[in-house]
Amino acid sequence: MSTFVFRKFGEELNAFLGKPVMVITAEGKEYAGVILGIDEGLNLVLDKVTGAGENVFKLVLNGSNVREVRLTAKPFDYKALGERLNKVFPGLVQVREEIGTIIVMDKIKVTEKGVEGTGLAVDKAKTIYDEYIRDTKK
Repeated sequence: MSTFVFRKFGEELNAFLGKPVMVITAEGKEYAGVILGIDEGLNLVLDKVTGAGENVFKLVLNGSNVREVRLTAKPFDYKALGERLNKVFPGLVQVREEIGTIIVMDKIKVTEKGVEGTGLAVDKAKTIYDEYIRDTKK
């Protein structure tokens, strides 16, 4: 397979980090939790585990035993937010989904957690970000 396919697969796996998932094993057992670590062999580390019995705080699953990993929360839509930002900052917005970041004017960083930077443009970017978050929660 091409390097692009492997890189894209790795980027998609990274999008699962820190997100709530449902994991189904080859035996049909189901575990819900938050992915702390995952590799291309689908070996994974889950935190905040439910469905594993009592007193399980973290769980490591062997990738050969993983049948499915389901993302249970809607992923952050960087493209949609990037489009909104581009209306105000035309040509000055770079959407970098592979690293979970939008760069505005080469000095403002926007992630799903908020907006970082200084200056007047940051205030406008924060307003757009806040509106986007409000609209997506409706």
